[in-house]
Amino acid sequence: MKVDDIMSTRLVTVEMDDRLETALRIFSNAPLHHLLVIEEGRLVGVVSDRDLFRALSPNIDTAAETAKDRATLHKHIHQIMSRAPARLYSGASLDEAITILAEHPISCIPIVSAEQHPLGIVSL
Repeated sequence: MKVDDIMSTRLVTVEMDDRLETALRIFSNAPLHHLLVIEEGRLVGVVSDRDLFRALSPNIDTAAETAKDRATLHKHIHQIMSRAPARLYSGASLDEAITILAEHPISCIPIVSAEQHPLGIVSL
């Protein structure tokens, strides 16, 4: 079996200079756990919902929120993204994906074309 047979092609991408506020809006409105970070259409990183929530103040949208808490929303994606993520090319075997997921502390593998354009994602 190939990763192409099981990958999700419902991808949401962001760019390195997008703000964390954009990622929060996306995660709040869609049942996603990973955003692929692209630059000129090529995969350069991944941001998970866990990455985002670690970077944001827990006081956002609470009575205890301060200007400093709110400022965490203005950080850029490149400040929290995982760079050079593990990836597989279209046509890779499912066994390759399983091996990568078992050997690394990650929960998704982007599937890319030879030109590094995101095509899909395999996640736990």
